Amino acid sequence: PDVVIEAQFDDNDAEHGQDHLQDTLSDDIKKLSLDTGEKGRAVGISGVQRTKQDDGPKVNDPRLLPDEFLQRTAKVVCILEKKHSRAATGFIKLLSDRNSELFKRCAMFSPVDHRVPRVFVPLADCPPDFMTKPEEYSQNLFICRIVDWKEDSNFATGKLSKSLGQAGEIEPETEGILMEYGVDFSDFSPEALDCLPQNLPWVIAPEELARRRDLR
Repeated sequence: PDVVIEAQFDDNDAEHGQDHLQDTLSDDIKKLSLDTGEKGRAVGISGVQRTKQDDGPKVNDPRLLPDEFLQRTAKVVCILEKKHSRAATGFIKLLSDRNSELFKRCAMFSPVDHRVPRVFVPLADCPPDFMTKPEEYSQNLFICRIVDWKEDSNFATGKLSKSLGQAGEIEPETEGILMEYGVDFSDFSPEALDCLPQNLPWVIAPEELARRRDLR
């Protein structure tokens, strides 16, 4: 049987060119094929030709392959720190199966960031006329926060936090990015504003300018 070998390469390999890697793999596969072919044509003491099946382990036994052709596997055992804000921008739409019980309770949230899973959100979080006029919200950006993701489900569950506005406009897109990365862009508190100069217009004092480096 043909031997199929999958190779994994990192960024360093990619810098040297994928063509060089493929040539190396082709040469190694040819060597493996020649070695196994010679084993299959081995002749016993009685002069009877032996087959590959009689030689013991099969050719596709991973133990016979060089280490560089094996795919390492691992298992996540602990989450040390949650880095993602669990917030994402995206669009809402009706579920495709209109006869399901879930259709009456949830809508589908599709994130703009493909790394974030699609999310079931309650219809109660959606605009009141979303069920009757879903097309009017097809280009509206929403913020959704993921609250749970079951191990046996392809979709997470979450809640809609806010409607940002029309997709493609600067303000909704900017606000969505800031919320996704957990940046606090709320108004300054009165305590913070009290630290600013109260006598306007304010200018930098000459003695202050003399002892600072001007980076304007």
